[in-house]
Amino acid sequence: MKALVLHGPGEAFDLTEVPDPVAGPGEAVARILACGAGLTIQHNKAGRTKIGFPRIIGHEITAEIVEVGAGVSGLAVGDAVTAYYYLNCGQCRRCLQNLEPLCENTAGNVGKECDGGYAEYIKLPAHIFLKLPDGLDYKAHPAEIGVVCDAIATPLKVNRRTRTQPGETVCVFGAGGGLGIHQVMMSAWAGARVIAIDTRAEKFDACRNAGADAVIDASKENVIAAIHEMTGGRGADVAIDYVSATLTLEQAVGGLAVKGRMVTLGGAGQRFQVDARELLAKELDVLGSRYVTRAEIIAALDLVARGVVWPLVTEKRSMEEAEALHERLEAGAVIGRAALIIGGSA
Repeated sequence: MKALVLHGPGEAFDLTEVPDPVAGPGEAVARILACGAGLTIQHNKAGRTKIGFPRIIGHEITAEIVEVGAGVSGLAVGDAVTAYYYLNCGQCRRCLQNLEPLCENTAGNVGKECDGGYAEYIKLPAHIFLKLPDGLDYKAHPAEIGVVCDAIATPLKVNRRTRTQPGETVCVFGAGGGLGIHQVMMSAWAGARVIAIDTRAEKFDACRNAGADAVIDASKENVIAAIHEMTGGRGADVAIDYVSATLTLEQAVGGLAVKGRMVTLGGAGQRFQVDARELLAKELDVLGSRYVTRAEIIAALDLVARGVVWPLVTEKRSMEEAEALHERLEAGAVIGRAALIIGGSA
């Protein structure tokens, strides 16, 4: 099969032929139609996260099962699937509590500890595949369906973590990014008034189109002051930080109203300081959110199947164009999400 192989950190993709995977006991093989291209795997490619080489990266897949191994049930040849990012065991206490991101026996991540979706075929433990619901035209829209497991599912979980209610004000830091713009979309869907915060003014039109009611250019404005001004001095009910740098984390907390909730996920993951007296005086919640559960992916897929929301994929490239696409990801030039079309149609 054709695959995009990385041989070392910071190196270019090697589009080459590698052996087709073969399903062993408890495993399945799927033919890839499309695979999302996001910052998580760009961090792997650039060497900012540690992975073993050589490696085929990618995990946001739309695919069809072509082989199942011995002992596999609930999955058959021809099933349309996506994949769960975490290689969870499915059997520990946390997995059985639907807390798969916190699996006690995790074996890592798809496309990081095992080969992923930047190839014509992928082999995974069968329980890592998730069947797509009826009503999704995945063959016509493989790129959009592939990114749902992150782009829609993650903001859906964040809405639940922050208990966002209709009429509340939500600030999204990094709103122009691939996850941020979908958070704008999902917070607006939840009935909130959304303030999009970013340093790239050229992305604000897309944020408005996704549902933002107001924008703040963090490269020019005092963010905390702007939030308070836009909320009549009250502050935001919810702040969601997809950047997770020291500055944005402290801005997010500083912009909160009484009983406000701040959640951080992904991004830089830097340390920050919080005034304990402010936490006490305002009864603030400071939260973390780590990926999503399988149930949340299923819920996100159902929303898309019912036409409630639709992922924003603005760049679709062939395997031969993967390097150029990742250069744009590295530069932060992609609006919404990007994907490689591997065995499907754009």
